[in-house]
Amino acid sequence: MAEAAINASDDLWQAIRREARRAAAADPLFGKALAGAILTHDDFVAALADLIGRRLGSGAERARFASFSRDAFHREPDLIESASRDLAAIARRDPAVTGLLPPLLHYKGYIALQAWRVSHWLWRHDHRDAALLFQNEASNVLQVSIHPAASIGSAVYLDHATGIVIGANVVIGDDVTILQNVSIGRSSELPARSPRIGRGVYIGAGASILGDISIGDSAKIGAGTVVTGDVPAGCTAVGNPARLTNCPESASAA
Repeated sequence: MAEAAINASDDLWQAIRREARRAAAADPLFGKALAGAILTHDDFVAALADLIGRRLGSGAERARFASFSRDAFHREPDLIESASRDLAAIARRDPAVTGLLPPLLHYKGYIALQAWRVSHWLWRHDHRDAALLFQNEASNVLQVSIHPAASIGSAVYLDHATGIVIGANVVIGDDVTILQNVSIGRSSELPARSPRIGRGVYIGAGASILGDISIGDSAKIGAGTVVTGDVPAGCTAVGNPARLTNCPESASAA
């Protein structure tokens, strides 16, 4: 698995470098920024760690965030594989994107998710204070707050991202898209358990998903929807309180 992750990230890195060289040739002024962010780095690990440092801190703080990130990526190569899949997912799903370089450099949702991946690694290795520092700075600077104790799959896209809040122990599967101002977490009622989001789920802007509930694979949550009960696979939930529509026959029968 580790070797496959390294190979996949290297292929993506070479594609990013090709885009960066073309962009630098087309715009020499922008090329100066690209040189520091992309072209001076040897691999995707170094570039991504540096970008996380740049976005979360300055001076000594920038170096510290970058160092934590490099350490996590080197110790667990699957983190870089997930970061590669996240970036490729944006290029596939966002019709406004023409390559890998723009979301890598400019999409704060992407960097916020990768900062969370580092914080989650720190949390799992009992570096709790450092993990919470990552969460706090991502919340302050990027307006995205994801608790280090959450669990998130790969090929995940935080679109626009401002105002996204994901609480502790939330579970999110692969291939999920989440728009801005979404809240996913515990309800005020007991038992205080967190939602579980299946694979391929789409969550519209301003939605709230709260409590000990499951959102099935490929479900869709409409903008502004408040979900406090299970949503079967393939269904669409809309409104406040949420009501189900467009369910597959199998879900309706269940």
